[in-house]
Order: sequence, then C-alpha cells, then structure tokens
Amino acid sequence: MPFNRNIRGVLSAVRSALPDPDRPGRVLTAVERLESASRLDGALGPLRRAVHALPLGGARDALHGRWLGHPAHPMMVQLPIGSWMSAAVLDLLPGQRRGADTLLALGLATAAPAALAGWVDWADMRKPQMRVGLVHAAANITAVGLYTASLTARLRGRRGLGRALGFAGLTVVSAGGALGGHLAYRQAAGANHAEQVPAVVDPGWHAIGDIADLPVGEPVRRYVGETPLLVVREADGTVRALADRCSHMAGPLSRGKIVDGCVRCPWHGSVFRLSDGWNVGGPATSPQPVFETRLVNGLVEARLVREPDRAHRPVPRSA
Repeated sequence: MPFNRNIRGVLSAVRSALPDPDRPGRVLTAVERLESASRLDGALGPLRRAVHALPLGGARDALHGRWLGHPAHPMMVQLPIGSWMSAAVLDLLPGQRRGADTLLALGLATAAPAALAGWVDWADMRKPQMRVGLVHAAANITAVGLYTASLTARLRGRRGLGRALGFAGLTVVSAGGALGGHLAYRQAAGANHAEQVPAVVDPGWHAIGDIADLPVGEPVRRYVGETPLLVVREADGTVRALADRCSHMAGPLSRGKIVDGCVRCPWHGSVFRLSDGWNVGGPATSPQPVFETRLVNGLVEARLVREPDRAHRPVPRSA
C-alpha cells in the first residue's frame, strides 16, 4: 500500500542519517584526530607553565575540587551554561528582555571562576587530554566573546543583533561542552584512576613478600594478584601499603618520594598519607585505596580496607 511504502521510505531515510554502528562517526573521528594533533603541542608547554606559575596558594587545591572529592570544574560550569541556556529561552518569549539580559550577564560573571578551575585541571593532564582541552577552552573563550558582544548590543538597544549573537554563543559553548564530555568520559580526565581496586582485589589476606626484602623508608612495588601496591617499611617495623597507581592519572607511586609519612606522586605531585591513603595535596581529588598489613613468620600480608568509615583514617599499627 502507498502508506506502507511511505513509512518504509521514512524509516530508510532515518536509518541512513544515523551513524554506522560498526565504525566511528565523523564527529568522533574528528575528535580522535584532535587527540593526536601534535601541531598544538607548541602552545601546551608555555600555557602549562603559566598556569603553574599563578600565585594561587591553597586555592589551587580548592579549584581542583579536593574538598569535594572530585573535580570542581564540571560543577562550576553549570551556572554559566545554565544561565545562558535560560537566557536563550527567554529570548524566544515576549516581554522577557530584562530577565534574558540579567541571565546573560550572570553567565559572564560566573564564567571566569569556572574557567580558572578548568585551566588548573588542564595543566596537570596528559598531552592527548591537553590537546582536546585546549580546543575546549578556545571554544569557551569564543563563546564568552560572543556573549559579551551580545550583552553590549542589547544595552545599546540592538536587540535583534544581541539575540543572534546570544544564540551563536550558545551554539559554540555547546560544542565546547561536547569536547568537555569527551575529556571526562572518553579520556577519563578527572576520573578516579584507582576506583577499580576494590572490584579486582579478592577479600582476605594476601602475601606480598618477606619483610627482610623491604628497605626501610624506601617505596617499593609489590602485587596482590595483578594489582600493584606501593609498600613502605617504616623504621619501627610498621609496613604501609597503598594502591600503587595514583588516583589522579595512574602515576606509579612506588617511584615517588616519601616525606613526613606521605608519598608524593612523581607525575603531578599529588601527596597521599601512607597511614590511610588520604590525599593531603592535589591535584588528586580522590584518596588512595589503603591496605592494612600484618607480619606472619617473617612474611608480610596485606588486606584491602573496604569499609568507607575505616578506609581513610589512620590505620592501626601492624602486628
């Protein structure tokens, strides 16, 4: 019947418009190429050094989100993006000029601290992440420029131009947000890289080596199954053990430095307390999984501390 043929034609057109599930779509292919775009590398070093040189003091860890337990930047961007999205809706409604202008201005005011948090995180990423992050930032900077021009046009009475620039800004910031999603979910920037440890370590005690083979005060790597541990024997005989891969970017803590009962990651400088894995210094926002230890006939055994209320407080001294 003609009706059925029309339906089949519509469905065929919809299927042809969808990405091929057996291969990457054009958008994903473009972003994957961006990860490998070495032509951007000339800008990465100077920008990273500039961000690290900012005199932020203790505010740096706050911008990372250490107080929150995960990066603060994704939370902070909700206010400018939400304000601009709401302003776009009001621009489509009659009699909402003042509300739209106020929301647009609010978005501009809150964009700066959100961007600063993003740059602080960006400076401690891996190079493929930094490449995508640089374009993400460029898109957001462009959007801020468009919204600034939009607000200026509105204040000068050029409402049509102001609305057009506002919708252009929303389009660009949405593209930047898509790149931010790729950073967070595809490239795991800001994710807890030690989160899988409780899922892969079997319950109970596991032998990790002879105590005589552990140098005093020096970090070494040992294994529970296939999970690497940072192990440190202290001067009084206490043995400390943490998951070895740093929660920030999976750096090898066993290659770090031991200072004042803490280990400093050799990659980005995150500091974790040996007694309970707490991240006392960023950029890490998540603590390390901690293992309690005991000594049995000269053999050191370790067991993952699984209970949330015990995991990140000082562990009692080993037997």
